Amino acid sequence: MRDVIGASAAWLARAIRDKKVSSVEVVKAHLEHIHTVNPRLNAVVFAPAESALKEARNADRHNKRASALGPLHGVPFTAKDIFNTAGLPTTAGLRMLRTNIPDHDATVVARMRRAGAILIGKTNCPPGGVGSDSWNPLHGGTRNPYDINRSPGGSSSGEASIIAAGGSPLGIGSDSGGSIRMPAHYCGIAALKPTAGLVPATGAYALPGGLSDP
Repeated sequence: MRDVIGASAAWLARAIRDKKVSSVEVVKAHLEHIHTVNPRLNAVVFAPAESALKEARNADRHNKRASALGPLHGVPFTAKDIFNTAGLPTTAGLRMLRTNIPDHDATVVARMRRAGAILIGKTNCPPGGVGSDSWNPLHGGTRNPYDINRSPGGSSSGEASIIAAGGSPLGIGSDSGGSIRMPAHYCGIAALKPTAGLVPATGAYALPGGLSDP
């Protein structure tokens, strides 16, 4: 079986659907890889391993009727720590949000879950998700996986770093002036900023007047 670390989300979705690999195997491998690389990178600030593995077990149990599966069934993903995630802290790198635990998902997170994807981590960003680097007073700064003395860019810093390091096959960032595109460029991965307004930003923290798009 092909090593799931470094495999694309599309490949993983097909492999899980075709029962070549289980969602539990895929999720567990990525969680273990995060555990290995994150002390060096500080890209992931919350990793809900228990709930992710529970969702993966459920995904494998439901993997009996291919027609009923979402396009990302059983595939792990990460989300920038400005997006609300039910039952999991959402701090946006701000001290005033250090105890914030939403009771609902941001729209884009909910859509990923409906597509069958499994959240395995929340990723670091500068305070309020605004800035060209990642340092914040709650979680510190994120490092570039190719050279820890260099910046991963911003503001979707943790997303770019952990995806480039193989800890997540895909993730959600936000972008108003390059905050998805620049970190991807710094870390050597592909990224997409959809047309403004195409993906709702409801449930994402934004500073007053913010115009960031998921």
